Amino acid sequence: MNELRRTRFSPSAFIKGKALFLIGSALFIALLTFVLIVLESSTGGIIFIDLIAIMGITGYLVLQYMRRASFWHQVEEATTNLEQGAHAIDLVDEPSFLEGRLAYEAALAIVQADNQEITELKSNARENAEYIELWVHEVKTPLSAAKLITKRMSGADALALRRELERMDDLISQSLFAARTESLVADYLIREVNLADIAKEVCKSHMHYLTSLGVTIDFQIDPDTTVFADKMWLEFIITQIVVNAAKYDAHLVSFAAFEAQQESSTSSTVLEIKDDGCGIPAEDVPRVFDRGFTGAVGRAHGSATGMGLYLVARMCARMGLSIMLASEEGIGTRVQIAFPHDRRRALLEKSNLTKV
Repeated sequence: MNELRRTRFSPSAFIKGKALFLIGSALFIALLTFVLIVLESSTGGIIFIDLIAIMGITGYLVLQYMRRASFWHQVEEATTNLEQGAHAIDLVDEPSFLEGRLAYEAALAIVQADNQEITELKSNARENAEYIELWVHEVKTPLSAAKLITKRMSGADALALRRELERMDDLISQSLFAARTESLVADYLIREVNLADIAKEVCKSHMHYLTSLGVTIDFQIDPDTTVFADKMWLEFIITQIVVNAAKYDAHLVSFAAFEAQQESSTSSTVLEIKDDGCGIPAEDVPRVFDRGFTGAVGRAHGSATGMGLYLVARMCARMGLSIMLASEEGIGTRVQIAFPHDRRRALLEKSNLTKV
């Protein structure tokens, strides 16, 4: 993408813009001098009148330059930081000179059109998210009923059916949270939550699926450990990591939490989820959070969508969390999520922070 070229307002640019006026002024003074000579005015009188004319023209130019310089300086400041976006025009005072008013009115019209478009996009995004959420709930109702029915069934077929229903449930949840993370409207609420309770709740809700695959859960999290996050989003994040571990041949999934000091001297609580599954090839590890990336392991198992870890990374970023994944083939995978302690100031800008 080409870098935005900026034309700055300066005295030289102003003078160039007034070239015709200066030429006209010079011709006027020359004509005035000629007329005074023809009228046989005294040399002192001619010089005095010419000086008055020159001072008047100079004063007019200085006044025009100051008015324009003030306006364009405001424009330059407002556009320097484009993060202010459509509201940059609010930082500029309406100018009194003609070309400035024309530029101001044109910019205001563009901003109003952009604001309307943004409002429509937000409205459409909200409607789409609401539709997907309604669809998800409608689908989950018969899905939950089917899962209850399979609990009363036995045999290998019933076990395979339960696994497929769990997989369907996971894919439907991915669709819902994908819509929420892509939405222009913040759909999360940051609050203080108990990390151990959430991790145990996730594992409990997927216990049938985990036990059917022979997965054992080991908790090493202090029951009083709390972090700042959205409860539903954090549950989804942990679910994706645990389900991935079970899907890729893990027999043991361990949960641990510890305090860590980061490079920026900011302390954090780190949730570590470790498994003994088949692991990920070294060349695939850097891309595990890319959208749609399945990798060699995902293709071999034939059940990967490439969306789970992508959504996990996006949701962590939206909540101000950092995530790290390390893996070794034949050994297992380790995922760490860091919850910074100094979160209140940053999160107040992103969400309504409440404490429960």
